[in-house]
Amino acid sequence: MSRLDAILAHKRVELVERMAAVPLRQVRGAAENGPAPLDFCAALRRPPEASPRLIAEVKCASPSRGVLVEDFDPLGLAEVYRANGAAAVSVLTDEHFFRGSLEYLREIAALEPRLPVLRKDFILEEYQLYEARAAGASAVLLIVAALKSDRLRALHALCGELGLAALVEVHAFVEVEAALAAGARLVGINNRDLSTFNVSLETTLRLRSAIPEGVVVVAESGIHRRADVDYLAEAGVDAILVGEALVTAADVAAKVQELSGRGGYES
Repeated sequence: MSRLDAILAHKRVELVERMAAVPLRQVRGAAENGPAPLDFCAALRRPPEASPRLIAEVKCASPSRGVLVEDFDPLGLAEVYRANGAAAVSVLTDEHFFRGSLEYLREIAALEPRLPVLRKDFILEEYQLYEARAAGASAVLLIVAALKSDRLRALHALCGELGLAALVEVHAFVEVEAALAAGARLVGINNRDLSTFNVSLETTLRLRSAIPEGVVVVAESGIHRRADVDYLAEAGVDAILVGEALVTAADVAAKVQELSGRGGYES
């Protein structure tokens, strides 16, 4: 069993428990009364000659590296991200493998002035989309490798109905085809293979050419320094999603400025 398979198996059990504890009708009602989502795609579109927009991730732990931050302060991180050039914030909400929380997202999404917030989790059910909408998310992650084509299309369509952007994540050409067939207008290229957890920025270079103009492209994983951002900018990405390099930095504000293009690196 791959790491992804193990995570998905646990997520299915977790979802059964959550859906039994809080019925769908209750979560759907909360979603209908939640704050209007911000325009996630608009925040990520990169003007000509500008640096790729930064989605800065609030991340405590990962399955591959364990705990990344001992004194974890999700709200404090989000404040630093916003003040130093992040275009959007990604919040891990998986509790078991990433030590995340939907409550972190709820609190961060309520910060003023608001930034678009991505719910990063292993989304398998419509229930999770309503949860995200109720918590104040502007976008959710849909992982092609975790979803059959009919599930992907159904979840993507519901995102549209709820006003949520769907960041559809791919790692191979066949997954790009599935994402585009589902109607994706926002595609994340994950440089980490979710089966092996190996990372290579070359994945973005290989797959970018298969994504048509007009689709917002986000490079994910393996981004640590300004040279990585410049390398991906040459490939034509609109945005980058960075977690570990930020939360483990000695000076988080300076690292956000570096990767976002502030602080004398690029305007």
